[in-house]
Amino acid sequence: MQPQFFNVINDELRGSEKTHAVTDPRTEENLWPCPIASTDDFEDAVAAARKAFTTWSRTTVAERQALLVKLAEVLEQNAGELAEILARETGKSQIVASIDVNGSIAQCLYYSQNALEDEVQFEDETTKVVATHIPLGVVGAICPWNFPLILSNIKVVASLVTGNCVILKPSPFTPYAVMKWTELSRGILPPGVFQVLNGGADLGALMTLHPGIDKISFTGTTATGKRVMASCAKTLKKVTLELAGNDACIVCADADLDRAVPSVASGGFFNAGQVCVASKRIYVHESIYDDFLARLVKEVEASYAIQEDSAAPSVFGPVSNKMQFDVVKGIIEDCRANGYNIVSGAAAAASAKPATAKGFWLPPTIVSKPPENSVLVKEEQFGPILPILSWSDEDDVVRRSNLANAGLGASVYSADLAQAERIARRLEAGGVWINQFERPNFGAFFGGIKDSGFGGEMGKQGLLSYAYTQCLHFAK
Repeated sequence: MQPQFFNVINDELRGSEKTHAVTDPRTEENLWPCPIASTDDFEDAVAAARKAFTTWSRTTVAERQALLVKLAEVLEQNAGELAEILARETGKSQIVASIDVNGSIAQCLYYSQNALEDEVQFEDETTKVVATHIPLGVVGAICPWNFPLILSNIKVVASLVTGNCVILKPSPFTPYAVMKWTELSRGILPPGVFQVLNGGADLGALMTLHPGIDKISFTGTTATGKRVMASCAKTLKKVTLELAGNDACIVCADADLDRAVPSVASGGFFNAGQVCVASKRIYVHESIYDDFLARLVKEVEASYAIQEDSAAPSVFGPVSNKMQFDVVKGIIEDCRANGYNIVSGAAAAASAKPATAKGFWLPPTIVSKPPENSVLVKEEQFGPILPILSWSDEDDVVRRSNLANAGLGASVYSADLAQAERIARRLEAGGVWINQFERPNFGAFFGGIKDSGFGGEMGKQGLLSYAYTQCLHFAK
């Protein structure tokens, strides 16, 4: 039976006369009809959320955390169905789709045990000041397509544990799993607390302007993030932006290549490079450059080959949509036109066409020593193509790594932890991973600097952007 999908408003399922269907990235076939929320649907959702907030905001943290456990149970009980939907709409393998679901379960359980707590900020003989945290109101969550469930869920659980209501807008490229998960979660939370609406940029614009929404949490491109922030300023909404990165990876002369090479390959090509904090610029010390490059090519060709069957044990898949496929294809074409040294994925680079008759497939492509000012190095690829550059001087590689317009993540590989930490502390990025590829931890704050974001999420610190801090001043 063909699955059905609905907007969820005030715990009720709502269809629409207007629908759209996502293209399966593996086959280019249309998937299932998905209702597009109308302006009336949106207004109804905001009204329901505002009504629900009056009561929901007065629940205790413990009560809300108990419901997060129930949400985790829903995800676990329906993990197979959700992973199958994710695999179809994103092109992910079953393995990577399951990571999306299991990570969402872990997020629910983490915040079921961790929340903001009152803190004594000052105390003397006459006064005691306690900081407490009160919810904002209604959160509008505008979500991306690369990991639809986990990157939506972090906004949901952060909203809920802090006492907010939340309206989700999944990416129109990947609405299905998020809508199904919201549908399956009905009855756990009071009506109006957790809702989902499917729509495009016009719906996102309405969310950023509506006075009934108190905060926007957005994950997406820097250009769109700037428009979101400008729009939110008109009603002084709180804003969290997780935007584009162009992560540098520095491999030092003493790095253990048996560990570093597979890790760098994962950092660059896991999920076909469609990760916010993927390793996107690899700087390898000149003394080990040739050895590293040869090993990396061998590792990538062995472990990241195209597997058209989504059940195959692979963490590599197609580019998730035609728009991004064309972007990455354009970068490959630019490399060819400029005569750069393409050492892996040459067949795709030679034709700039998918490797199979159907689907948005591009094999993992490695380019040796492209110029620093090339499109491949300057711009975020968000796809399976990776520049490998060389360095000899620490000050120089740090300077090259620190871009003027991006600072999301970075990584450093060295057997000398003191050296690795010294370099890491000089990198202008929101997170730096040492001797491992970039893997955000739901227990640790995650945010970018410069054009890579505004604020952040995850960990206890990430909850602060979902609450007001109120100070209670007690006279003794």
